[in-house]
Amino acid sequence: MSEYDALKQIDAGDLNVGYAEAGSTDRPAVVLVHGWPYDIYSFADVAPKLAQAGYRVIVPYLRGYGTTGFLSQDTPRNGQQSVIAVDILSLMDALKIQRAILAGFDWGARTANILAALWPERVKGLVSVSGYLIGNQQAGAVPLSPPAELQWWYQFYFATERGRLGYEQNRRAFAKLIWQLASPKWNFSDATFERTAASFDNPDHVAIVIHNYRWRLGLAEGEDKYAELEKKLTAAPVITMPCITLEGDANGAPHPEPGAYASKFTGVYEHRTITGGIGHNLPQEAPQAFAQAVVDVDNF
Repeated sequence: MSEYDALKQIDAGDLNVGYAEAGSTDRPAVVLVHGWPYDIYSFADVAPKLAQAGYRVIVPYLRGYGTTGFLSQDTPRNGQQSVIAVDILSLMDALKIQRAILAGFDWGARTANILAALWPERVKGLVSVSGYLIGNQQAGAVPLSPPAELQWWYQFYFATERGRLGYEQNRRAFAKLIWQLASPKWNFSDATFERTAASFDNPDHVAIVIHNYRWRLGLAEGEDKYAELEKKLTAAPVITMPCITLEGDANGAPHPEPGAYASKFTGVYEHRTITGGIGHNLPQEAPQAFAQAVVDVDNF
């Protein structure tokens, strides 16, 4: 398994962010953003490839994961979509990165989408697994077909106190089940899983995850200071910079079909389906394809 050099910490916005870094600081920046229930090790084999290709690579732990912590006990443990994007923007500011290529999957793809849509001057290019994932609470209130609702079972579980307690008590077993369902053909080792699962021991992890999914369903309030950003996202803004969207041919997690979101990308755009039994955690399962997409989008 690939490993990072010593992790770094920096104060950024509301957080003290833990992050891995690869490559020279004078090179063009790439920020790689993970999802749930994953962490920075989804990119452990991607980061060195990009560093070798001439990039400065930043891989942060999101709020509630790993060594990232809140600077104040009084800050709400908020997991709504816009706040995670603001976290990444604050990290870029703290690292004096004016513009970067953003690449991610799951929560990370949504976060990258939001940054690209609302702060296009900060994003040179975008690589997004499963395409356009910006949502809103109004859309979250609309029922889906029964098979589609079944795929979101954990969201409904998390809406209950039993679900919160269940995740608190069984976070490793829960995460492993999600890995197996989302990537049914990925034969990950116990060591690979445990390396990531340690990041779920973060004291704010459960609160952030539960708030994220409850907020989507309108069962938890966001913070007022992010209301204007969420209002802009409700309009489903288009993404104008170069973008490559990726999808694994064996993604077992809920995801839209490529044709449903192609029109949201109005710049130079390409979609790639990655074959070979590739599931939801695409950068860890197909690191070469993911890294190549970052290089290619930079050359569009």
